Amino acid sequence: MAFTDAVFDGKAQLEGVFAKHARTLPSLRAMVECNRAVAVTTDDLMQLIKVIRPDVLVDARMRKRQHPELQRELARLTIGLGPNFIAGETTDLVIETAWGESLGQVIKHGASLPQTGEPKAIAGHERDRFVYTEVAGEFMTELEIGDAVIRGDAVARIGDAILRAPLTGRLRGLTHCGVWVNKGSKVIEVDARGDGAVVRGLGERPACIAEGVLEAIKDLG
Repeated sequence: MAFTDAVFDGKAQLEGVFAKHARTLPSLRAMVECNRAVAVTTDDLMQLIKVIRPDVLVDARMRKRQHPELQRELARLTIGLGPNFIAGETTDLVIETAWGESLGQVIKHGASLPQTGEPKAIAGHERDRFVYTEVAGEFMTELEIGDAVIRGDAVARIGDAILRAPLTGRLRGLTHCGVWVNKGSKVIEVDARGDGAVVRGLGERPACIAEGVLEAIKDLG
């Protein structure tokens, strides 16, 4: 449901759109100019901006509780997704990311709704479908997104700590094997709908947010 796997596997695909890992800044620039695949990188943001000089910068990191730095001078149009961004101050525009009638709305003045901290229920399960780490360390698993699990099954480990499935269903979210995670990180999500679980493709919420971003940039010219 994201292009992140390209960092680990070299390439990824979502809804017919391809992404590739740009391992160097020169290769990133060439990929952007080629426009055949989304260029994915973990290089420093300010270095990327100097190389690419983007017309539009969308901060989609969804850092929730962190206060974003000022970004309005980094591109012709800057857009922030979700809480803590303020249109006209931190970024030019803000996109609403909270569930509700205003999801995907383009905000031209002021802030989006504050972080509520509660996820939308799926099959009657809210926060109980997630697993959060109690220790920091390297996340190790042999399972993949879409795998069926039974409540209590061992899904992953961090050192000697075993992380178990909180529900019976299919894995909807799973941190990539080998990633270092901090204490308190959300690393596992289970969809209790079983065979009816939606574990791949573009989800409803990100689709609405993406439509808001497109609306925000369509008049840039």
